[in-house]
Amino acid sequence: QVQFVESGGGSVQAGGSLTLSCKYSGDTYSLCMAWFRKAPGKEREAVAAFDADDTISYASSVKGRFTISKDVYKNTLYLRMNNVKHEDTAMYYCAADADPASLPPTGGSCPRIDYWGKGTLVTVSS
Repeated sequence: QVQFVESGGGSVQAGGSLTLSCKYSGDTYSLCMAWFRKAPGKEREAVAAFDADDTISYASSVKGRFTISKDVYKNTLYLRMNNVKHEDTAMYYCAADADPASLPPTGGSCPRIDYWGKGTLVTVSS
């Protein structure tokens, strides 16, 4: 079982930066972990993913602006958000794939998602 506690959300001005953190627990050593987001009125979408082989994948909408990273000593996954836009306003969630043999992440997502955090809200203002 994997559990997540996200933090770092808040209000940020367009063009600004914010770093989200996701403290995880459980057997995550071999797993792909990811950030997803869900904006009001829209479907949930993948943002960025990071597998155990250090393969990283980003959604095209955030590539070049967001950076996913992981500190295995602190059991924490990060999402650095630079040059944020109004369309980045959303609830951001940590997620993980339970299969250690999954294929590498693509399109900002792990091949499947089995665990979810409760999310942290990011609001981009003018």
